[in-house]
Amino acid sequence: MFDIEYKGANCIVITTKNSKLVVDPKISIVGLKDVNVKGAVEIATEERFSTRDSGALLVIDGPGEFGIGDFDIRGFAAQRHIDTEKDPMLSTVYRVEVFGTRIGVIGNIAKKLSDEQLEKLGVLDILVLPVGGGGYTLDAVDAASLVRLIDPKVVIPVHYADPSVNYEVPQDELRLFVSELGAAVETVSKYKQKQSVVAGPALMVVEITRS
Repeated sequence: MFDIEYKGANCIVITTKNSKLVVDPKISIVGLKDVNVKGAVEIATEERFSTRDSGALLVIDGPGEFGIGDFDIRGFAAQRHIDTEKDPMLSTVYRVEVFGTRIGVIGNIAKKLSDEQLEKLGVLDILVLPVGGGGYTLDAVDAASLVRLIDPKVVIPVHYADPSVNYEVPQDELRLFVSELGAAVETVSKYKQKQSVVAGPALMVVEITRS
């Protein structure tokens, strides 16, 4: 059906047999090599995380609805963690559907989503969100609270402490989020979804080692 890889920071890559979607590929910001988006759909939770590569099939860095390849994508605006309510909403939250599986992709947002935003996100099978805190992203407590509110079947945490990544501010260890959430953890090199329905009655944290 599809695979999910983790490249560091907020960047994940979702790959089907015929299509590829890359989230926040501009990871040179944190000292890594930008992810190649040639022939892929590129979505960015903030404009600064987009490479805007002319080789991309489509570049999305803001709200809207898009259907391309194997992906149905809906994006809506959200407040960034580092901004105030008076500032414009500069982050975009995405709902991506691929072969019937519903995936939520969250960037560096404020710790609460409104009822309207949660309704737009809808019921999810998989939720991808940052957990490293440091005054820049959701921390372990806020990320766990949002997971409980959304109630996905699988959580893929991103943007946590990694000695090979030069984050703008120190990030907390992944174990703090896992401990706060209190869910079982599976560590894989690549998440593989082989059917449209995500199996398992209990919440699972999937730690994808960075490739």
